[in-house]
Amino acid sequence: MRNLWLDIGNTRLKYWITDGTTTVDHFAELHLQSPSDLLLGLLQYLKAQQLDCIGISSVLDQRNNKRIALTLQNLNCPIHFAKVQKTYANFQCGYDDITQLGIDRWLQMLATAQPEQAFCVVGCGTALTIDLIDNMQHLGGYIIPNLYLQRDSLIQNTKGIKIPNSAFEKLSPGHNTIDCVHHGILLGLVSSIEKIMQQRPHQQLILTGGDAPIFAEHLQLYQPKVVQDLLLEGLKCYLKYQTD
Repeated sequence: MRNLWLDIGNTRLKYWITDGTTTVDHFAELHLQSPSDLLLGLLQYLKAQQLDCIGISSVLDQRNNKRIALTLQNLNCPIHFAKVQKTYANFQCGYDDITQLGIDRWLQMLATAQPEQAFCVVGCGTALTIDLIDNMQHLGGYIIPNLYLQRDSLIQNTKGIKIPNSAFEKLSPGHNTIDCVHHGILLGLVSSIEKIMQQRPHQQLILTGGDAPIFAEHLQLYQPKVVQDLLLEGLKCYLKYQTD
């Protein structure tokens, strides 16, 4: 089966086309608040792929999702929007109000959870999200501003100090303001993950998202597993149980 998988965020759209277990195409681009228009421009290419099914993770509102669905109807194949559920495929969501949980986090956990195993799933994206799973049960989690949000906040709220962009790569004490800022922010986030791992040392650390390799480098003690397309795996899992 040839399937289209869509990850639609607030500003960026990613898609994968898979044929069985093989990814045959992958694309990511800013959608400038109009993902349906971006998809419209891809429609002829997508039609040529002769797709069997479409799975979608979208953080957008109902109005935008309806426009996306109308655009994709031209592909003449089933469309499935993933929705957070309290219980799904034996995975139990830990939120009291599941409408408050982002679909991206839920799909990442759905892809990870396994019976009689414990995981700490860290999403290294726009925010640093940390979710704890034990024996198919979501135990809750944490959300922390990521590297760049913290730096931007510091720039906006610190008078007289200019903090240009620099790499987040070291935890050693800085010897100038730029390094102090970057090393300090990274240290704070790495330390947060370490604290959680120390509390539950038996859990497997899973890192996903664009900045996952940065954090993996400083968390080698916990043997982290980096899975860049964990949301895609969650979508596949979701669709499997939908079609079953």
